[in-house]
Order: sequence, then C-alpha cells, then structure tokens
Amino acid sequence: MVWTDLHAKIHRTIRSRHLFERNQRLLVAVSGGQDSLCLIKLLLDLQPKWGWQLGIAHFDHCWRVDSQANADHVKNLAENWGVSFYLETANKPVNSEATAREWRYQTLGAIAQANNYQYIVTGHTASDRAETFLYNLMRGTGADGLQALTWQRPLTGHILLVRPLLEITRNQTEQFCQEFQLPVWEDSTNQDLKYARNRIRQELIPYLQTNFNPQAELAIAQTAELLQAEVEYLEQAAQQLRKEAMKWGVGKDGEEFLSPSFPLSPLRLNRQVLQKAPLALQRRVMRQVLQEILADAPNFEHIEKLTALITAPNRSQTDPFPGGAIAQVQGDWICLQ
Repeated sequence: MVWTDLHAKIHRTIRSRHLFERNQRLLVAVSGGQDSLCLIKLLLDLQPKWGWQLGIAHFDHCWRVDSQANADHVKNLAENWGVSFYLETANKPVNSEATAREWRYQTLGAIAQANNYQYIVTGHTASDRAETFLYNLMRGTGADGLQALTWQRPLTGHILLVRPLLEITRNQTEQFCQEFQLPVWEDSTNQDLKYARNRIRQELIPYLQTNFNPQAELAIAQTAELLQAEVEYLEQAAQQLRKEAMKWGVGKDGEEFLSPSFPLSPLRLNRQVLQKAPLALQRRVMRQVLQEILADAPNFEHIEKLTALITAPNRSQTDPFPGGAIAQVQGDWICLQ
C-alpha cells in the first residue's frame, strides 16, 4: 500500500479527534463520486491499523437515467474490495435536495441499526463545509447554522454520524482519486445550476476566489470550525442557565430561593434569573424551549418575541406560536401554555 500525506493526515485526525474507536463496525455512504471514493479508499487502507469492519451503503434516488448503472458500479467496487454492500432505492423519484438528504439519513440509520454498525461515515469535505456556510448565511441563520457540518453527531440511538474529511478540500480528493486511478462516477446533476448548492459551488466560490481570496473556500471552512467550538460552549452555558431559571424564585425581600412549590417544568422560566444573563444566552434558552414545543425549528421572530418577555410588564403575552402555544408573564415567571 502507498502511504500518502493524505493517509497520514486522516489517520492523525481520527486519532486526535477521537472520531472512531478500534475494532468497530463502520457503515460508509458511497455515491461513487470522488469524495466518497477517496473516503472509502482511505478507510480501507487504514483498516489494518484500526481493525474496523467496513460496509458500504449506496442510494438510488431514481432521478437520473443512469442511477441504476451508478448503483451497479458501486456494488461491483464493494464486491472487489470484499466489503458488505447495502443498496436502497427510492420508491419514487426524490424531488428536492432536502427531501433526499432526510431520506438518506433515515435509511442510513435503519441499515446501521439492523446490521449492528456503530458509526455512519460520510465524505463531506471542507468544500462542502464552505458551501453549507454560505448557503445557510444567505438564507438567514445564527452561528448554529453556519457550523452545521460538524465532525460527528448522534444520528439515532447509539449510532454516530462521522465526517473525517472536513479538513480536506474537493481538489485534494480529486488528486487522490487520480493518483490511485479510482473509477469515479460523474454525477450529471452536480452540473445542474437549478440547484442552489451547485450555483454556490460553480459560480459563487470561484468568484470569491478570483476577486477576493484564492483560499476563500478553506478560510470559510476554518471559520465554521471556529464557530463549532463556540456554539458548543454557548449551548452548554444556555442549558445551565435554563436549568437555573426553571427552579429558582425571588422572595419579597429580593432574596433568591429554591422553589419547592413549583415542579421543574421546561414551560416555566424565572425572569429574574434570565435578566442577569447576556442576551446571547437568553436567546439560546428561548430557542431550546421552543425547539421542544414547536413541530418545526423556531425562527428569529419566534425567539425574539419570547425573549422580549424577560423584561416585559406583568401579564404581557405573545400571540400564538405555530401549534397554538402562548407565552405569558406571570410575576417573576414566563409561562407557556
């Protein structure tokens, strides 16, 4: 086996970030494109050092005329490598990027659970990270959305979704595939500019590289990496603040006391506790609460109108949130009903 700088880099990344344990079962999502072929080749080459058992999952979205041939191509690769292969075919053509992504992750989780895989591994790169950053920025989001592609996250139960290539650019995966003569399957939909992500990839990022910073793609990906650590810290701090706001009251003399008369409830928050916190943490607490009561992710307007109750007059209340919930100020407390 030829040991390249990329092999060494991924080996160090897996070890330093504790992405995988030794002797575990890894289910690798392989489309047949350059990123996923680079990923599976690296994992196969590192397998003797880590003792992994690898499996390959492929998804036929039925939205290209060559999708069946693409699936057969990946199946043949898996057989040649002696790796278990799992194919899932959409019952009907998937009609959007978001729907396709949700279907893939749900199906990956089901395959992993049924076959005892502890990890699901995808070939997202620094290039994908930069594109996701820009895509979410233009749609409107906070720091959470800007760092959405993280190194690992729970997918279902005890199964982790892991992305080992987040410091590798698409140019690097292309060079790696060429060096090892990997049979990349070119996906024609990657050239279709009706998809927003393709326009970012083919038009916006090259424009930024030409007119602003040749390393724009990597710089944006590194910004997302910095944000990830900050978001983790803020989320933990907000959880602690929320826990305190759920259980403490303030007496007539101004002294704080633990309120045994109220059972802990995520739908009741003490304003006196929240008022002492920075606005960033106040908003995060309200976002966490709304995530529990709304069917869809809360937007900026939802979070702001709930946050405004922290300093609002007594008996102030919001208009109904989606689903009908209303928040009202009751003395020192914000109550959701």
